[in-house]
Amino acid sequence: MDYAQTVEFLYTQLPMFSKIGQAAFKKDLTNTIKLCAFLGNPQEQIKTIHIAGTNGKGSTAHALASIFQSAGYKTGLYTSPHIVDFRERIKINGQLCSEQFVIETIDLLKPIIAEIQPSFFEITVAMAFYYFAKQKVDIAIIETGLGGRLDSTNIIQPLLSIITNISYDHQSILGNTLAEITNEKAGIIKCKTPAIIGRNQPEIRNVFEAKAKNENAPLFFADELIQVDNYTLKDGLLNIDFVLRNTKEKEMICTDLNAVYQIENMKTVFAAMLVYNQFYEAIPMSKIKAGLLNVQQQTNFGGRWQVISTEPKIVVDVGHNEDGIVKIIEQLKLEKYEHLHLIYSAVKDKDVDKIIRLLPANATYYLTEAKLERKMPFEILQDKFNAYNLSNYGFENATLALQAAKKNANKLDLILVVGSFFILEDILQY
Repeated sequence: MDYAQTVEFLYTQLPMFSKIGQAAFKKDLTNTIKLCAFLGNPQEQIKTIHIAGTNGKGSTAHALASIFQSAGYKTGLYTSPHIVDFRERIKINGQLCSEQFVIETIDLLKPIIAEIQPSFFEITVAMAFYYFAKQKVDIAIIETGLGGRLDSTNIIQPLLSIITNISYDHQSILGNTLAEITNEKAGIIKCKTPAIIGRNQPEIRNVFEAKAKNENAPLFFADELIQVDNYTLKDGLLNIDFVLRNTKEKEMICTDLNAVYQIENMKTVFAAMLVYNQFYEAIPMSKIKAGLLNVQQQTNFGGRWQVISTEPKIVVDVGHNEDGIVKIIEQLKLEKYEHLHLIYSAVKDKDVDKIIRLLPANATYYLTEAKLERKMPFEILQDKFNAYNLSNYGFENATLALQAAKKNANKLDLILVVGSFFILEDILQY
């Protein structure tokens, strides 16, 4: 098979959560363990940092990877989902894994794929570990897919466990309360391994503390290590003044992740590096700052308040759950525009009504759908938006939605694309 045929095999032959939802989620680690054993247990041959959480995992992972790259480390990065190319999931120093690697590894795995019928995600996780081991990375940053305790990535013994925040998402799998969801995410905390919690949420703090105590793991909350003194957005960069709580010293960082919701993620990353420097070899502050300044350039990161055009300004953001949309609305308040044109899609298992109630009333909505079995048809979205008296149009795909928004917008308007990873491919290619 060539590369296109190999990727088609992955998409069509293996259960894929983004396509079919809960049926693709395996509630144990057996298949991942078998796949990695077949490949010689590559996860045991690499140093890793593990990241879970509801929102901000991708930004946190890419920022950490950029820091280690700036410090001269050969840095692997595993994230999901991808936007355009499957290989975005598996990168070293910002470079996608090769097409030949994907072809050869799937050919190698076909006998065990036929035997155990793993999911798409289980295969990609094993492939990532295998690639990083073959390429002899110095460190690999590993983002969970969904949850933590039973996530396929959770067979590693990392140097750090990082949990960004907890909010409601995938309740049918992770639980209906914040405590239940937290218990799943906290499953990445390992024995005697430092754990960093990005957002200190009093109602669930005890869940983290109990898990850390049970694992004899040092536990740190980011806001107990550093506080945000001030921030500014200027010339496409986010500047943040951090104060180290133990020394009262001030450190100013500047990052090209230029949305206000990145403040929390950068605080988490900065705290994680303080902990890393305490327990392992010290990364110079100059390298930490250089990495944060150049996240997009060094890691090829996109889809987070990414400006893809001007006049009118077009921004894409993968925010899709309640907490993510709240952060996007905060960023909107800082933008200057005459009228907002918002392109939105959702999947069937999202509580769209909760999200609609957060959206501005004085915008024009372009409702569309992704090429997924889990898609929420745009007609259903229109019914929901009509119930809230929000001006909207419906489109069969994101390209048509964007064309209509561009036609209706003047050069001082803002076009914002949110709601799903899975319409960004069409938007970015268009």
